[in-house]
Amino acid sequence: MRRQIDIFLTALMFFTRIPVPKRISHDAQLLQKSACYFPWVGWIVGLIAAGIYIACRRIFPVHISVLISMLASVFTTGAFHEDGFADVCDAFGGGWTKEKILLIMKDSRLGTYGVIGLFFMLGMKFLLMYQLLSLLNYRLTIWTIICAHSLSRLAAVTIIQQYKYVTDDTTSKSKPLANRKLIFSEFAFATIGGLLPFLFLPNLFLFSIILVVAGRLYLGYYFNKWIGGYTGDCLGATQQVCEVLFYLAIIVLWKFT
Repeated sequence: MRRQIDIFLTALMFFTRIPVPKRISHDAQLLQKSACYFPWVGWIVGLIAAGIYIACRRIFPVHISVLISMLASVFTTGAFHEDGFADVCDAFGGGWTKEKILLIMKDSRLGTYGVIGLFFMLGMKFLLMYQLLSLLNYRLTIWTIICAHSLSRLAAVTIIQQYKYVTDDTTSKSKPLANRKLIFSEFAFATIGGLLPFLFLPNLFLFSIILVVAGRLYLGYYFNKWIGGYTGDCLGATQQVCEVLFYLAIIVLWKFT
C-alpha cells in the first residue's frame, strides 16, 4: 500500500504543482508505473476547478467564474498540458519531416503556430464551458468538470498503450513512461478512473465518449503517421483536445435531445 501511495504521489507531482511529501522524487521506476493514476489525478484537478467555479458563482457571473476556474486548473497543473499542446502546434505546423518536428518540439520557445493554437484552444474551452455551465446545476457542474479532466487523461494513457515513444532525448521528463506499458489490471484501474464520473451524470452524457474516442483515434493516427509514435507533448495535446471535445459533445447532446 505504501508503494502504491508513492506511485500516486509521483503522478501527482509530475502532473500538478500540488505539494507532496519530500520523500517523493522523480524516481524513474515509480514514474513508469504511475500512468494508471493519471485519470485519478484528473479527479483532483477537476475537483479544484469545479470547487473554484462554484465558490466564484456565489459572487460573480458565469463568465467570470469560468475564467477563474480555468485559471485555477492552469495554475494547478503548471500549464503542463497547455504547454504540450502549444509545442505540438509549433512542431506539426512548422515541420515537414519527423526530424524537423521532433527538433521543433524540443525548442522551449513558443512560435506563431503555438500562440495561435493556444489562443484558440483556451478561447474554445472558455466559450464551451460558459455555454455548458450556464445550463447545468451545481451537482452536474462538479461531475461534468471532473469527467472532462479524468476522461481526457485516460485518452492520453491509451496513446501510451498503443504507440511507441519516439524522443531519444535523455533529458525528457516523460521518457520513463515509454519504458513500460501498463499491465491489464493497471490499465483497468486507469479506465475506471476515467469513466467512473459517468455514474454521477445522466446516461445521455455517455454518448460524449463517441466524439472523444473519435478525436483520440485521429490524434493517435496523426502522430504515428508523422513521427512514428508519440512524445510527452503529444500526450498533453491529446488531453487538451479531448477535454474540449467532451465539452462540445455534452453541449450538442444537451441542446438537441
